[in-house]
Amino acid sequence: MCRLTLCASLVVMAAPALSQSAKDADRYARWEKEITALEKKQAESPPEKSGIVFAGSSTVRLWDLTTAFPKATNSGFGGSEIRDVTHFADRIILKHEPRVIVFYAGDNDVKSGRTPQQVDEDFEAFVSAVHKQLPKTKVYFISIKPSVARWSLFDVQTKANKLVKDFCERDERLGYIDVVPAMLGKDGNPVPELFVKDGLHLTPKGYEIFNEAVKKGMK
Repeated sequence: MCRLTLCASLVVMAAPALSQSAKDADRYARWEKEITALEKKQAESPPEKSGIVFAGSSTVRLWDLTTAFPKATNSGFGGSEIRDVTHFADRIILKHEPRVIVFYAGDNDVKSGRTPQQVDEDFEAFVSAVHKQLPKTKVYFISIKPSVARWSLFDVQTKANKLVKDFCERDERLGYIDVVPAMLGKDGNPVPELFVKDGLHLTPKGYEIFNEAVKKGMK
């Protein structure tokens, strides 16, 4: 009887883990087509080793780097969260052996319900994955941007940004690039002209702020 009870308990304990594993598999499978296309594109025009890779969500994917950062590689994929970028890091980031990674994600994480602590922990996991293979690579985290569409989440974003900033300050291989002040108007709200119609993604003026902030942060 005791053995049966023990077995039943183990099954119950294992069920959540199996369920989470299945959810993760489904989660990452949704990106496979986009990741494969990105791999193909990068294989056709291989990035230089020891270069700069921009990684993260759609804010990165839609970023035209050709003028401000002409030699940089864009490895962004739309809708992704930090943990997604970490999962695919080997395939679209680390194999290029960059000396610098410019990272923007966390926006979708907060939207999906990730807490500030989880955002910070997920970024720490990304950094750990990077430095396990490339211990000297510099990683810059661009703060989660305030936006018209997600203004109701600003307080949560602020807490997440603060935790990540504190983490970055403890390691000289990390840098924190704050774009928040430049994206807020005198009234303290997001400047509408910085966003396209969806109130989330950036206009060229919005990307000008990002370009200037990154250049200044990497000096």
